[in-house]
Amino acid sequence: MSFIMNIGFYALIPYLTLYMTGSIGWTLAMAGLVLSVRQFSQQGFSFLGGLVSDKFGYKGTMVLGLFIRATGFCAFAYCTETWHFFLAAVLSGLGGSLFEPAGSAAYAILTPESIRKDVFAFRNVLGNVGVVGSQIVGTALSSFDFFWLSIFAGALYYLLSIVGLLCLPAATMRNTRQSLMQSVIHVIKDKPFMLYTLILIGYYYLYMQIFLTIPQFVEDTLGSKTFVGIVLSTVSVATILFQMKIIQWLAHFQQRFTLIGLGALLMGIGMFFFTFADSLWAIMLDSVIFAFGTMISMPYLIEMVPLFAPKEQIGAYYGFNGYSLAFGGSLGTFIGGWVYDLGVHQQLPWLAWSICLLVGIVVAWLLYQLEQKVGVKLQAEF
Repeated sequence: MSFIMNIGFYALIPYLTLYMTGSIGWTLAMAGLVLSVRQFSQQGFSFLGGLVSDKFGYKGTMVLGLFIRATGFCAFAYCTETWHFFLAAVLSGLGGSLFEPAGSAAYAILTPESIRKDVFAFRNVLGNVGVVGSQIVGTALSSFDFFWLSIFAGALYYLLSIVGLLCLPAATMRNTRQSLMQSVIHVIKDKPFMLYTLILIGYYYLYMQIFLTIPQFVEDTLGSKTFVGIVLSTVSVATILFQMKIIQWLAHFQQRFTLIGLGALLMGIGMFFFTFADSLWAIMLDSVIFAFGTMISMPYLIEMVPLFAPKEQIGAYYGFNGYSLAFGGSLGTFIGGWVYDLGVHQQLPWLAWSICLLVGIVVAWLLYQLEQKVGVKLQAEF
């Protein structure tokens, strides 16, 4: 399912940005605001989605979320007014707020701890196989009409909702001991987890550039949407080839918070090098550096959440952790887009990428500090 989800998502979202800035004529900051609304609608409500999945079961929550996401994606095909785009963005985000924490919790519950990071890494590989396929589909359909690209992406999620209803196991770890409010209070009182979530806002600021400023930079530099697909596929192919190897190489490295920070630093370095990139090959090389950063950090990023959470509250913890993506993703798309536009207009091509490098350095340092405080204790308790 991760494979098909990524085909639908990555076939649409990068080209949605180009559609709004090209055919619709919006600024990149305005397009970034739409993506921010979608991101915040998803991650801002993911805590509630996680609480609901803990209380009522993961399968039903996932199926409902997939159906709502499908409706939102299809709605983009019919947008003619500004508010239409925002409504479609909210719908697609709300769908994700249901299926994402439920899906992550189901993975964590069904997977033994000893192989969990490998499962999340392999999930990342399968997802990136989907990304490669999505770029072929997205490039082909966007060359005809954005309408068909939206319909295709939405149809895949409708298909997934049916497959999920018929085929997914009824994974659950229902929280019958605590009310929803008690679960909320328990999560908020977990100070190390709250700090971890706060730091990840910076990480997701970096990560979200793959959906906005990087595609825009590629088109501005190379002059064609086709190259956007090539660059995004380069990131995915690198992940497919090296993700599992990297997990094997890092298997004996126990400082997991530090690894996440190292990944964020590499992402910032890769984007900073865009300052000097003026050819497809240079952009692809910088994108591979960015990809290595995500390969180091992403499996551990997801794996760390169950170390904080009681088993009956894993969905709630994944949901609350989504606030880091809500704020980081919203800042990354809106402020990232605004800074990129400012750099273009003021002839400061280094501005957006220098901020990314600075964010990467800060995130790496803060996660190293968190490692010294709670990292060893958490893993020993688990």
